[in-house]
Amino acid sequence: MKKRTERAEDVIIQADVKGILIRKRVRRSLGDLAPLAESLRKHGLLNPIVITPKHELIAGHRRLEAARRLGWQTIPARIVTETDRIELIELELDENIHRKNLNTDELADAYIRLDKMRNPGILIRFWNWLANLFRRIFRRPPR
Repeated sequence: MKKRTERAEDVIIQADVKGILIRKRVRRSLGDLAPLAESLRKHGLLNPIVITPKHELIAGHRRLEAARRLGWQTIPARIVTETDRIELIELELDENIHRKNLNTDELADAYIRLDKMRNPGILIRFWNWLANLFRRIFRRPPR
């Protein structure tokens, strides 16, 4: 496989969701799309799907289906210009093979950090209360 880098002719467009062609895929099961759809609803699409100039889907089938379920009319899509069918299948495989999911410890650490940010401890809440009190007490009237 030749080395591929993002090239100037690769562009990102807003593709019509209904116009994207889905041919035979490597992945047979899309799994539960509800969490992905909720993520798209909450945060938007972080990584565009990948299509050919003829709007044939190369990568991002789950993202596309989740967007369809949300009723999106368009979706960000990166157009790649390869015409070699072998390379297109390699791109589809690479997107799924080289992804590394977080392990249990990494997930636990991330959720603990998030919980601490959402629910600061008593000392932090007291410090913030005290700081706000001093700001109100020593606030100078506008000139």
